[in-house]
Amino acid sequence: MVLDLLVIGTAITLGPLHNSAYVLLLSSRRGVRQGLAFLLSWLANLIVVIACVMLLTGGQPPDLHTKPSTASIAVKLAFGVALVCYAVYRHRRPPRPHGPPRWQARIDDASPATAAGLAWVLQPWALVGAGAAAAVDANLSTAADWAALTGYCLLATLSLIVMETYMLRAPEAANARLNGLRDWLNRHQEQLIVRLSLVVGLWLTAHSIYQLVV
Repeated sequence: MVLDLLVIGTAITLGPLHNSAYVLLLSSRRGVRQGLAFLLSWLANLIVVIACVMLLTGGQPPDLHTKPSTASIAVKLAFGVALVCYAVYRHRRPPRPHGPPRWQARIDDASPATAAGLAWVLQPWALVGAGAAAAVDANLSTAADWAALTGYCLLATLSLIVMETYMLRAPEAANARLNGLRDWLNRHQEQLIVRLSLVVGLWLTAHSIYQLVV
């Protein structure tokens, strides 16, 4: 479970779409406040998903080689195969170029509530779902699994935390460098989406097959 969450959390935090949008929020008129609303909403979404999984499992992982255990592995395998297929499809048929989303033109007038809602929209739900499937194996009676789940949520939010902190400590330098980062993300968005989806998909597929065989 820990390795699954590490791979998935890293892929989430490196995603280009939400990071690019977050830089735009930080560069707006009330950037720090909007960024904080986005960050907290992003983290809350991850926590709520994990909490729902824990409610369903009762905080106890299914016994090995039982139907619930096999079902949870099959779900991870399905997420893995879906991510691989999505990466291949997007590599072969990338979306056509289009202009910036309409919300970008109104970013300076956005409220913290709007920024919080944007975090929900931009959440990479396929990866979040894969993280939820991995969390089924968590045992809340052990401190190590509590630490793993907490670490996963923080890891998946790490890029936002770093950018928010940087903007608070050195706003002028942060604004220039983060906008440079946003330009780079926009230029390499497709490659990043394909590669992150492929890496996570291959990992989940291979690991799930191994668990089913063993």
